[in-house]
Amino acid sequence: MNVYKPLVIGDLVAKYPIIQGGMGVGISLSSLAGAVAKAGGIGIISTAQIGFRDPDFLKEPMAANMRAIRSEFEKARAIAPKGIIGFNIMVATRNYAQYVKEAVKAGADIIISGAGLPVDLPEYLAEAKKLAAEAGETVRTKIAPIVSTAKSAMVICKMWDRKYKKIPDLLVIEGPLAGGHLGFSREQLAYYGADTRDVPQTYNQEVYDEEICGIMKVVKQFEEKYSRHIPVVIAGGIYTREDVEHAMELGADGVQVATRFVTTEECDAPMNYKQSYIDAKKEDIVITQSPVGMPGRAIRNGFLDEVTKRKEEGQKAKIGHCYQCLEHCDPKNIPYCITKALSNAAEGDLDHALLFCGSNAYRSDRIETVEGVIQDLMGKSS
Repeated sequence: MNVYKPLVIGDLVAKYPIIQGGMGVGISLSSLAGAVAKAGGIGIISTAQIGFRDPDFLKEPMAANMRAIRSEFEKARAIAPKGIIGFNIMVATRNYAQYVKEAVKAGADIIISGAGLPVDLPEYLAEAKKLAAEAGETVRTKIAPIVSTAKSAMVICKMWDRKYKKIPDLLVIEGPLAGGHLGFSREQLAYYGADTRDVPQTYNQEVYDEEICGIMKVVKQFEEKYSRHIPVVIAGGIYTREDVEHAMELGADGVQVATRFVTTEECDAPMNYKQSYIDAKKEDIVITQSPVGMPGRAIRNGFLDEVTKRKEEGQKAKIGHCYQCLEHCDPKNIPYCITKALSNAAEGDLDHALLFCGSNAYRSDRIETVEGVIQDLMGKSS
């Protein structure tokens, strides 16, 4: 049986070194995040179109999302009064700064941010802290960028150091086996052997391990400068206790896990969404091009086949309504509306849905519990 140290992020201490990855739209909300936090991990709510069920979402998506940030956090906190609960906020989100400030205002213990480099995240946190101080409140929110290469780690650390005299409270390294939007080009994915239906057989773990070691060296530079430890968490393809062991052997302080938590009782996704993971075969998991211009990993279905067919025939999608979700999105030239495709998934309309997943989704064979998953990852189950 393995014995792992708690994950310490400043004054935050998680019993188990497990962060549940953020999954939007509507897959990791209060139920999943609260359950993970209650079980001793760190629960993460995704802010991606978080208010999609609000009656006014179609008319005022931004306002609906702001309301949902607070309501989902409060529901998660009710599940885990003493647990660690935070948000995943995509840099590509339109009005990104407002999402950060609202998450801080709601009481987030931590904000994890990727889908772009969060170069100004410390500034938005400082502004939120100032507003809180004026209201007589104290903000303890930690901030953590997601990086995939040593180059991106150096860029973010140097930028935060130079502009804000700050280093990350936590750094998440997300590898090429992750689900959803990926921080790699198609060429990089092919280089690592992560752009085929043979994953993980063709995946070159040793090559990406070298990149992880390079990121660790960058982190060490800034740890020495600030005389403070920066916890590092490895994400992407973490599905078994052996994966956890490997991450720890590389020097990680913890792991971030998403796909494994989808097929749990507590996950916010509808049952047929969870069943799509259980039914998926290895060859069903593909790399697709997202409307935001980034490669993404998803389960092949009729929706993706139709998108591919339209592209081959040179047809443009008819976007009936723009939800103003992403900073760089041109409704006239996108293959489909990602908000609509992901919200359809969260509502159970799988025939018209984008089913994001990690490379190991096909390994799901049953519905588990959050507690059971955590115990298994920690090597404590029978």
